[in-house]
Amino acid sequence: MTTITYSTTNIVSAEQLSLLFEHAGMKRPIHDLPRLQKMLDNADITVSAWDGDRLVGIARAITDYAYCCYLSDLAVDDDYQKNGIGSKLVDEVRQVIGEQCSLILISAPGAMDYYPKIGFTLSDKAYVIPRVK
Repeated sequence: MTTITYSTTNIVSAEQLSLLFEHAGMKRPIHDLPRLQKMLDNADITVSAWDGDRLVGIARAITDYAYCCYLSDLAVDDDYQKNGIGSKLVDEVRQVIGEQCSLILISAPGAMDYYPKIGFTLSDKAYVIPRVK
């Protein structure tokens, strides 16, 4: 059995993030490493999951630490899914933001059934102006 470690301080490279998104089946700009680096650099919270030196999961969030937090990425490598890693990543984010913050996300269609299992409730109150690029 592999031991997964979680960190809020480990440095994640754009290359590692690209590989993780690819292995997790995430629709992200995996070939645009400068853009991925900006995503990492500008996140308020990054919780990473590691199997040794291999990045196997990540939660990236933007927050004001007082009222709300947007979970912009939750990704777990396909080889490691269904082992509680995603749930643990969300728990770690929740510990960082505290009880005063709500945690908000926009789900990919294929993950709609997952989020209620880890404590999220569906809301019909969201609006989106989509990316142009």
